[in-house]
Amino acid sequence: MPPADPSRAASESRYADDLALALRLADAADAVSMARFDAADLDVSAKPDASFVTEADLATERAIRAILDAERPDDAVLGEEYGSSGGSARRWVIDPIDGTHNYLRGIPVWATLIALTVDGAPVVGVVSQPALGRRWWAAEGAGAWTDSPAGRRRIRVSDVAELDRASVSFQSIEQWEGAGHLPALLELSRRVWRDRGYGDALPYMWLAEGRLELVAEFDVKEYDIAAIAPIVTEAGGRFSAYDGSASLTAGSSLATNGLLHDAFLSLLQEADAQEAAR
Repeated sequence: MPPADPSRAASESRYADDLALALRLADAADAVSMARFDAADLDVSAKPDASFVTEADLATERAIRAILDAERPDDAVLGEEYGSSGGSARRWVIDPIDGTHNYLRGIPVWATLIALTVDGAPVVGVVSQPALGRRWWAAEGAGAWTDSPAGRRRIRVSDVAELDRASVSFQSIEQWEGAGHLPALLELSRRVWRDRGYGDALPYMWLAEGRLELVAEFDVKEYDIAAIAPIVTEAGGRFSAYDGSASLTAGSSLATNGLLHDAFLSLLQEADAQEAAR
């Protein structure tokens, strides 16, 4: 039987100290990001790629990096706002505010994503959504957990094993069309029980909690998914790129409850092949 106590579960992972640090990093990040959430005078600017960045994105990443500089000076860091530093096989991967567009509009669906990768593989992940009062975390071998107003509990993916009973999140139609996979998305929507475009990190956490069976998206960077992957896998699910590979840098993601992973891949690949043959 797995341990019922999250502190005991974490202690059984060789990354227990790193997980404890990641949770403290999330505490620090939450304090910074919430201080400016929904502020009328929030400073917002456009990046070269036309996406937005706020003063809170920058300040939140700086707060995380300051702690890492003090407590893990030999580790490398990759952050969305300040890029990459260091050359260690151990690398912290940070998205200070995932869902910046929601953040700057005062919509509470955004998160800080904190991961530790070792030789490119994610081994610790924390997803913190302070505006919703929710947090999820995992470390290799310690299971996946969540904190909410209802208390702390271990989470597990669903046991749904039929496509026509599956609920999926596809992020956005525009995203799938831009990647050249809109026909596959339409076929997916015809084959499953329910489809919705929830967006950003939250649907992955719902998948880890057993509320969804698939989440897939395109145009993602490593910092968008590194923290998510270990939470999904420690909850019993599978996480891959759209092509089925384990890469975090392929620009796509496909997370499932595990039971349906191969079925989803087959469905999407067949739809893509049929479209290519037309």
